[in-house]
Amino acid sequence: MTVATYLIYMLVSVPLTVWVARTLSRNGRIFLVDVFHGSEDFADAVNRLLVVGFYLVNLGFVTLFLRTGDTVIDARGLIEQLSVKLGIVMVVLGVLHLLNVWIFNAIRRRSRIDEMTNPPVAPNGFTPPPLTGTEQPMPSGY
Repeated sequence: MTVATYLIYMLVSVPLTVWVARTLSRNGRIFLVDVFHGSEDFADAVNRLLVVGFYLVNLGFVTLFLRTGDTVIDARGLIEQLSVKLGIVMVVLGVLHLLNVWIFNAIRRRSRIDEMTNPPVAPNGFTPPPLTGTEQPMPSGY
């Protein structure tokens, strides 16, 4: 049963990792084009590099996490082992995805701030200097 657990774990976790990587790559392209100011070639190259890194990290984790310390002797044990292993793989996939989105959003936000040459809104007046005690207050409307 332990070998069956290993096989089922690999048969579920590897395709799950491939599906997540393809989904992120396909849907993340538009985001990357925006991050890199419309440079589609650069965005596609970075997208491919991210997918390779995603595969290396996640498939490496899946492989390292294959081993179990317990012997699986029945169907209940098989289901329990699979639920723990696959649950952890899904959490790791989700955390890495959120980390990627957070990093690229930070890059995007930073590039947007750097592009700004004018303040986002025009000033609507000014604040008079504070009174020192000997001056008369300014009438309203200044």
